[in-house]
Amino acid sequence: MDEKDYQILRALQENGRLTNQELSERVNLSPSPCLRRVRQLEKSGVIRGYTALVDQNAYGLPLTVFIRIKMERHAAELVRVFEARIRDIPEIQDCYLVTGEADYLLRVVCRDLDAYERFMREKLHAIPGISSINTSFIFGRVKQSQVLPPP
Repeated sequence: MDEKDYQILRALQENGRLTNQELSERVNLSPSPCLRRVRQLEKSGVIRGYTALVDQNAYGLPLTVFIRIKMERHAAELVRVFEARIRDIPEIQDCYLVTGEADYLLRVVCRDLDAYERFMREKLHAIPGISSINTSFIFGRVKQSQVLPPP
């Protein structure tokens, strides 16, 4: 990838609905080479797809919670079951395998505290192999970006 590719990616991350004409003007390329570059970025997997960014408050899920999970053991089957179950829970938006005191960091969204309690009791506590759960409620967002910085 070269600087033009990075310019294209930044522009599309800021506004994925740009027409090819608008994109080509933004990155100072003619439309045909610009489209070829976009198609190549898609084909190579750098661009994985396009989506709408939805405001979670307006959508009705204003509560964001970060949950740190520590596993009892790191046996392969236990980890496989845990990760498979996590993938099937829609409230869990992100799950990261992390270093430090916890093994996993989850980002969870819910309607309210009652919904969070149900999520914990009915879904998270039902997953075998968890030794501890530590929760942090988010009461403010300082920054949230979908645009990757330059490498």
